[in-house]
Amino acid sequence: MNKAVIIEIRAGAGGDEATLFVADLFRMYSRFAEKQDWKTTLVNSNSIGIGGYKEVIFEIKGEGAYENFKYEGGVHRVQRIPTTEKSGRIHTSTVSVAVMPVATITELQINPKDIRIDTLRASGPGGQYVNKRESAVRILHIPTGIMVTCQEERTQLQNKEQAMNVLRARLMAKKREQELAKRGDERREQIGLADRSEKIRTYNYPQNRITDHRIKKSWHNLEKILDGDLKPIIKAFNKLKKK
Repeated sequence: MNKAVIIEIRAGAGGDEATLFVADLFRMYSRFAEKQDWKTTLVNSNSIGIGGYKEVIFEIKGEGAYENFKYEGGVHRVQRIPTTEKSGRIHTSTVSVAVMPVATITELQINPKDIRIDTLRASGPGGQYVNKRESAVRILHIPTGIMVTCQEERTQLQNKEQAMNVLRARLMAKKREQELAKRGDERREQIGLADRSEKIRTYNYPQNRITDHRIKKSWHNLEKILDGDLKPIIKAFNKLKKK
């Protein structure tokens, strides 16, 4: 079983509400990892003042991490009344989640001539180490145009290592997508390979309900699941997979 996974969460439609839901999902996945005694490492984030994120990228290491998270990829939709909404109107926002297994150096080798590495000063909240030196690292994979930035670690070397992990994961995902595209209809038959544009799940706060549209199943303990209790959802997918 793959022991590490890269998860990228990005705000979609819905303005501030979408960024707040990015933070909610980041917390949900982090809490689930914590309950499994897995390690969560923040790779890069773009936070906003109200406690939300436009984007957050992180790595989770633990036995079977990818197996547990692989069905989370796709568009997550949230329906709730924002705290700033005086008329009590329900808002709908979307967030996209990408889940990628971490590829080892032996699984995917990157030609050093194919990448450009830049160093820059880290920005945003990060304690006493941020903005004092050029510890942030940005890597561009020239053939594909894929760019990765990592600024959350204290040293340039650590940030470079994390950025390379994300780059390898993205290149592996791209390779996988290309292979599946060649197979045509087979892709649509595989539950775990949701496209980033495909709506996979709705979190309805007024009705205290989470619905997964791929397996047409709902759960009514929304707060508990958002606090990291993903086991019921994971079990439902594993049960379906065994059929």
